[in-house]
Amino acid sequence: MRTGWLFALILALLPVPLLAQDKAQTLADIRAELQVLRGEIDGLKAELTTTGTATGSGANGPALQRLDTIEAALVSLTAKAEEIEFHLNKVVSDGTNRIGDIEFRLQEMAGGDLSNVPPTPPLGGEAGGTASAPATAPTTDTGGAELAIGEQSDFDRAKGVLGDGDFRTAADLFATFTQTYPGSPLTQQSHVLRGDALAQLGQTADGARAYLEAFSGAPDGPHAPEALFKLGQSLGQLGQTPEACVTLTEVGTRFPGSQSATDAASAMQGFGCQ
Repeated sequence: MRTGWLFALILALLPVPLLAQDKAQTLADIRAELQVLRGEIDGLKAELTTTGTATGSGANGPALQRLDTIEAALVSLTAKAEEIEFHLNKVVSDGTNRIGDIEFRLQEMAGGDLSNVPPTPPLGGEAGGTASAPATAPTTDTGGAELAIGEQSDFDRAKGVLGDGDFRTAADLFATFTQTYPGSPLTQQSHVLRGDALAQLGQTADGARAYLEAFSGAPDGPHAPEALFKLGQSLGQLGQTPEACVTLTEVGTRFPGSQSATDAASAMQGFGCQ
């Protein structure tokens, strides 16, 4: 039975980059700063009041009135921040559930054991802090980002194995890489290349899952257009033509003028997309 799971993902998830944790933290910071400002305003009001202008008369009367206006605005801003945080948490929860549904569907299409589908981590990562960063070494291959010692060599080794045609080993090495170096600037490319290796092995559904991980992990990343295109292409090969057409259309919408958009347009013709 065909479902609208991918269409819902594109409409509800793709406009939200996986930075929910950072945004939530920013909202918390804003709320804390608002509380500090309110405390400072209370202090200023107390100082003005002790100068003998508690009734609002004298030189400090207008100042007290302005402080009251600012305090009212801060109360309103605090309420807005709480409202935004509430809606953001709902987006994170809904997005996590949708990605979990996709994982289940891909596992089902691959004929795997559905009881072994791992729990879906929260969209944006676990709340409450980040893992400590490993020791790093300078690199010039990741847009200025630093890599852990051995990270580049492990990635190059997996890529070399893929180039040699040992697709099974390459897929395993890229999977190990993403587990060993979570948050690596090479993660997105690793998922794409793992998807390529799995596709070469005829494991199209598993490859689609890898492309989905690549795209959903960084919707605006450097390899996002390629990942989204290959996801759409894989869905078409799996017989999910309507979902493939929606995904391929999204490539052109999100990344106009890119090579992936051109490739997606060609693939759409091949799948008979309207």
